[in-house]
Amino acid sequence: MPKLETIDKLAILADAAKYDASCASSGAGGRTSRGGRGVGATDGAGICHAYTPDGRCVSLLKILMTNYCMFDCAYCVNRISSNVRRARFTVEEVVALTLDFYKRNYIEGLFLSSGIIRSPDYTMGELVRIAQRLRCDHDFRGYIHLKTIPDADPALLDEAGLYADRLSINIELANADALSQLAPEKSLPAIRKSMGRLRLKIEDAKGERAKSRKAPRYAPSGQSTQMIVGADSARDIDIVGTSALLYANYSLKRVYYSAFSPIPDSSAALPLKAPPLMREHRLYQADWLLRYYGFTVDEIATGAQGGMLDLALDPKTTWALANRALFPVDVNRAPYEMLIRIPGLGVRAAQRIVATRRFHRLRLADLSRLTTSIRKMTPFICAADWRPGALTDEADLAARLKPPARQLDLFAV
Repeated sequence: MPKLETIDKLAILADAAKYDASCASSGAGGRTSRGGRGVGATDGAGICHAYTPDGRCVSLLKILMTNYCMFDCAYCVNRISSNVRRARFTVEEVVALTLDFYKRNYIEGLFLSSGIIRSPDYTMGELVRIAQRLRCDHDFRGYIHLKTIPDADPALLDEAGLYADRLSINIELANADALSQLAPEKSLPAIRKSMGRLRLKIEDAKGERAKSRKAPRYAPSGQSTQMIVGADSARDIDIVGTSALLYANYSLKRVYYSAFSPIPDSSAALPLKAPPLMREHRLYQADWLLRYYGFTVDEIATGAQGGMLDLALDPKTTWALANRALFPVDVNRAPYEMLIRIPGLGVRAAQRIVATRRFHRLRLADLSRLTTSIRKMTPFICAADWRPGALTDEADLAARLKPPARQLDLFAV
């Protein structure tokens, strides 16, 4: 077999990395360079290849070190039994690519993952070497996100956090039985044990940094994980419940959801079709409600049928329709905690309402200037010149609230 050129490896390994969604915005603190020195210095913004919640588009080099894997996870295109073209980068090649792409202004950082080769320790050691060389040998100050391997030596995971801004350990599936069936080499308790250990390391490092700014930073952007949606029988509410526990127990920064994509030569245990992309979208909206809007899992489940989120309406609207007695809400008097539960009203718009109503009573025209979702809001609010009247009780309200087909916005809740 002829030796692959670096550009060929890049095509293979960048494509193989697209299934990992856990590299969106990092929120990393800046790694500034004194006197303007240092490659890839940044100031505060999270750097990665995605749209951030405030609309910024940032980029990173997102690749696998290799798409060969000794594991045989049924849902993974890179599993050992998969008939795909294989490639592998050396440590030196990944370092050179990252620096070259950054200097050409193609990227602002690196997201690096890998299949398991030889052993978890060997693979994790190679990933750590790449990050160490970038940071120490080349003074690279850009964003680095490393995908870690739960079964690797804890000492290697400890070292990874010294060089990476964020670490991720993918839980993959919400159900332990499904994980053992589809990924027999993986263990949900082992993954959660690694998450717990990582949380303690991050918290200890923050405590040391609070005492002395000379203390080393350790994964300052925290940890994240990913769950595959639609590869097993887990319901949306099961997935949301698992996410809530992960946030509470391990202080995760983000849980990412990746819709299962059917792969060549797949196992008979897997579904033949991908789930609707809207299902992934609704899970992201539910996740937003958990983290920023004060919703509980039970509240999100209120409007779910058979444990599945409504694909036609966002989860906040389905909750509001199931709790009509709480509406309409007077935007001039309601507390902030209730304002953010109004369908169509986001966190920033609610903050603007609270700030503006200190000076005068808000009318419908004022609200139209503060938010772009006034049509969705009107059945659920009262203003100085507006009461919904019979509109709130109309039987076809749910049908009228269904949005027209458009490009998905993960952050519109």
